[in-house]
Amino acid sequence: MPMNRAHRRLCSSETWAQTTKDRILPWALKQVDLGEDVLEIGPGYGANLRVLVERVPRLTAAEIDADTARLLTERWGDRARILHADGAQLPVEGAAFDSVVCFTMLHHVPTVAHQDRIFAEAFRVLRPGGTFAGSDSQPSFGFRLLHLRDTMNTLDPASLPARLERAGFGEVAVDVHQKSGSLRFRARRP
Repeated sequence: MPMNRAHRRLCSSETWAQTTKDRILPWALKQVDLGEDVLEIGPGYGANLRVLVERVPRLTAAEIDADTARLLTERWGDRARILHADGAQLPVEGAAFDSVVCFTMLHHVPTVAHQDRIFAEAFRVLRPGGTFAGSDSQPSFGFRLLHLRDTMNTLDPASLPARLERAGFGEVAVDVHQKSGSLRFRARRP
């Protein structure tokens, strides 16, 4: 989804890449077994992808923006399969991945219905027993400023478990980080 210039600058920065490596991914993926075949929905400029490609044997990333998907292919195409695709309509067969992950991207999805289609699609492409995990930001003054003239549709921690269960998931867990206010979720395909 389109981002304003300040937001693009932040998300493509080395500072952001280091933050995802040092803080976001360790917390979001604590005690999550990713397995062998992993799909990242919405890798953006690749801050998470560069960490994941070192952690898992096979990584696929689905990016909705054509230019960004092309940049990711140029940079990571020899180590990860990059798809130009909407996370709500993935061009892959069902039950193809051990885990599906997404980080700090769901708030860019403009509607709750579209987010729910992403959840349903994550469920579809997971193997039985597979995990859907991720994290996202919660509203704050600074976060709102960063999203001026930008999409900002944050997840409600109270309603997210029921939304994931409606998509078919079980063992749903959602919690909010005390200091940062970020949200993380985990859910399993039975």
